[in-house]
Amino acid sequence: MFLMQILTDTILNQTIRVRPAESHKGTYGRVCLVGGNDHYGGAIIMATEASVYSGAGLNTALTDPINFTSLHARLPEAMVADFSNQADLTSLVTAANTIVIGPGLGTTDQSRQVLDAVFKLVTPAQTLIIDGSAIDLVAQNQLTLPVAHLVFTPHQMEWQRLSGIKIADQTDDANRVIRDQLNGTVVLKAHRTKIYTASEIYLNSVGTPAQATGGMGDTLAGMVGGFTAQFADQDQAVLAAVYAHSRIADELAEQQYVVLPTQIMHELPRFMKRHQALE
Repeated sequence: MFLMQILTDTILNQTIRVRPAESHKGTYGRVCLVGGNDHYGGAIIMATEASVYSGAGLNTALTDPINFTSLHARLPEAMVADFSNQADLTSLVTAANTIVIGPGLGTTDQSRQVLDAVFKLVTPAQTLIIDGSAIDLVAQNQLTLPVAHLVFTPHQMEWQRLSGIKIADQTDDANRVIRDQLNGTVVLKAHRTKIYTASEIYLNSVGTPAQATGGMGDTLAGMVGGFTAQFADQDQAVLAAVYAHSRIADELAEQQYVVLPTQIMHELPRFMKRHQALE
């Protein structure tokens, strides 16, 4: 029996460390974000931008070349590469601390090939965030998952497809059974998001209907990528990213009817500064 833990501002202070004076971009991790086919470039742009604004030291988007110009124009801080180029994919995925796969990836044959290639490269020392259409590809094809620190970020319908549990039956007990089979952390996005780790269940106590707009999940996936790449405790990093995402939205919603994903990520550096660990 697991007791529900409620996330509060404490998770931020526990996770967001004061940056040491002697540090460099390599200190804060490498994130490789894989997605954005020829129809869904915005998703990988938002995910990559969220990782950059989260503070990850080096960020690379592996995407369809059609998105290169938009990524360079919007986010010169990130590198870009073609996700169909096996040599580039191999070198970049291998070098990353964290890989985010799924935002805008799609479910085409090419999408499946990219996912298979990433799964073959990931190692147990890396963190792999499986989001969006990557979740659907795993579910549709019953793919074998790689051995890594796995984090799944489904909404309730994606979780239904992956777990086989209908939305109405997604109880904590049922969800934990599938979490244990997947052997990964599950961020189940809903009105009140729940996070299932190996040993605990956490409830995100913040969030607003103002977040109900396209790109919100892509932004969260990028934030989880950025946090896990730079903060040592992977469970705490996931929890802090989920909480910060909604907490910032709550603050913005005090003055706004709708909160855009890009507004959340642009507020992140100031928010993280306010909530870094007290020394």
